[in-house]
Amino acid sequence: MAGELLRRVEERLNQFATFTVDVIYDRRKDLPARILGGFLWCLSLIFKVLSVGRLQLYRQRILRAQHLGCLVIVVGNLTVGGTGKTPIVEKLARALLERGRKVAILSRGYKSRKEPLWRKWWRLITHTPAPPPRVVSDGQQVLLDSETAGDEPYMLARNLLPGVLVITDKDRVKAGQFAIRKFGVDTLILDDGFQYFQLKDHIQLLLIDKSNPFGNGQLLPRGILREPVEHLRRASYVFLTKSDGKPDPALLSTIERHRPGTEVIECTHEPKYLQTVNGDKRLELKDLRGKKVAAMSGIAVPESFEDFLKKFGAELALRFRFLDHHRFTAIELERVFERARSAGVDYLVTTEKDAVRIPESIRAPIPFYYLRVEIEWLAGEDDFDKAVSRISADRRIVE
Repeated sequence: MAGELLRRVEERLNQFATFTVDVIYDRRKDLPARILGGFLWCLSLIFKVLSVGRLQLYRQRILRAQHLGCLVIVVGNLTVGGTGKTPIVEKLARALLERGRKVAILSRGYKSRKEPLWRKWWRLITHTPAPPPRVVSDGQQVLLDSETAGDEPYMLARNLLPGVLVITDKDRVKAGQFAIRKFGVDTLILDDGFQYFQLKDHIQLLLIDKSNPFGNGQLLPRGILREPVEHLRRASYVFLTKSDGKPDPALLSTIERHRPGTEVIECTHEPKYLQTVNGDKRLELKDLRGKKVAAMSGIAVPESFEDFLKKFGAELALRFRFLDHHRFTAIELERVFERARSAGVDYLVTTEKDAVRIPESIRAPIPFYYLRVEIEWLAGEDDFDKAVSRISADRRIVE
């Protein structure tokens, strides 16, 4: 009885969370959505004051950023979720590695396993030092699973072997010091660090999703902006991701108005192949044509993933959408498998990010694949190569 009640409460909470996300992305326009939207808009005014005020504290040097004595490259965005940041970080890290840099990626480890609350309190009471940063990869092997490390850090660690270190900690100053001291790195990449002002950076790479640049133009929690659009003036380079290759004068004008003369690099996220979840078998994308497919995802913008499948000729029979970074339970997966099998689908397909959250013990009763996506340049590839070359040529040493 208690278990059933708990399950119902959890379902209602998930439904409300999904409804809230739909309001933030303006997917719902009914009366309940407008009421909640009005309340969230009021909160967004408070968020704006805090966001702008925090930046000013660092600009006026009331709060100070720390120098670590090595190159620091920030990859981030103005919005929450959905800009395709991880493939850019992967491509940048690989390019720097090939040019002789010793690279560590620093991530906060979003949605990773947290330290138990009782242990935090115990540390405060006993004045015990905080645990060291988590080493997801030491450049030779992956040392943590996705639940402990977080989805993106684990995926980056797995895809960038050998050579690139991946370290997680909310305090990325501490993580950077640790990477320099223990591993002797000379280049730090801050994954999702555009709003992390505590660490002095040298280059800011700002990603903008061309298909949905700034959402509805509102700040969190009414919209998807983390800070006002005009703050893109901090960018050293602007990457337009998920591009369709068509010109967008309005977006380019906005960028030019707030950051005159900045280099704009345009790219698309190009599907490459399907690979078995927790396996090595691959299928070509042409194998999707005419197949009945179920799509399962827990990402911020599931429409882009589902559109990829339809683009390659799949008949999308079922859509299973979960909240961003949702960690799947065995019961949920069993329900997905059962519905997909009952619908007679040929393949169940998920994203690579979601695939790392599928327990290795899970055995799907139907063909279960993830879609591998990589970056392809549409414009500004020379600018990217030149930027990487300039970074690689800077041989400043760790102090």
